[in-house]
Amino acid sequence: MGRTVRVKSFELMAKDINDVDVKLLHALSIGVGWPHRPKDWDFLRRAGHGIVAVDGIDRVFGSAMWFPHGHEFATIGLVITSPRTQAQGTGRWLMEQVFERCGDRNLTLNSTHAAYHLYLSLGFTKEATVYLWQGELVSPPPPVPPLAGELSSLSTASIGEIAALDERAFGTNRQKLLALLSEGASISVLRRGGEAVGFSMKREFGRGHVIGPIVASNDCDAIHLTAVHLKGLAGQFVRVDTREQTGLFADFLQQSRLGMTDTVTTMSKGRRFLNRKENEPWVYGLAGHALS
Repeated sequence: MGRTVRVKSFELMAKDINDVDVKLLHALSIGVGWPHRPKDWDFLRRAGHGIVAVDGIDRVFGSAMWFPHGHEFATIGLVITSPRTQAQGTGRWLMEQVFERCGDRNLTLNSTHAAYHLYLSLGFTKEATVYLWQGELVSPPPPVPPLAGELSSLSTASIGEIAALDERAFGTNRQKLLALLSEGASISVLRRGGEAVGFSMKREFGRGHVIGPIVASNDCDAIHLTAVHLKGLAGQFVRVDTREQTGLFADFLQQSRLGMTDTVTTMSKGRRFLNRKENEPWVYGLAGHALS
């Protein structure tokens, strides 16, 4: 695909996302009802790469980002087309631009309902459903099961301690992303016998706070790693994105009186992305739809 595309009576071109005013990116996401603040866009630009579809006078009509982890894998996100250009081929063109820049990497993304058939046509396959639990936390967290191990906070300087654990859960090394996520975040780590067996982060995002990533080997550990962050958030907006539909962890989120407000679909192109193994670390809570 070329670096430009004609939509109705005007031509769009690809522009590096770092060369676009963040206020225009914020307006783009507001236009489709996404909660990203300007500072969220700034963070994502630090974490990855992106292009923006602009016309000849630099009006923004779409975006797409990718977040490489090494030379073999990347996540894709922030694929947005303005209402004016939806169903006009802009989304497909943006994705072709991403494919060109990602080369032979294996890819994964979390698709909205509206974009699902586009991604199928581009060779992505469905792997799982992500459930969005969010809302104002109106009461303290519900009771939790007995804790097996010790919970403590972790400093940004010690992020390397959980990198190998995260790699086992996520499937590839993303230590650089973890370091960025940890800036300004609260980090909790669960240890047994002195060894880190799970961790979680809480950071500001959108309307309030997102708890994620949450990495644990079982539901009980994941509950504790979530509850430790919920304790101080009564009256504030909280979001947890998870692929857990049933089980103790899903029950805990429901009992926390968060609402399951929407779903997206995890899809992959190339190798399969999700490979869960019993009693092995697993990503219970996503860092974000673009980041997984």
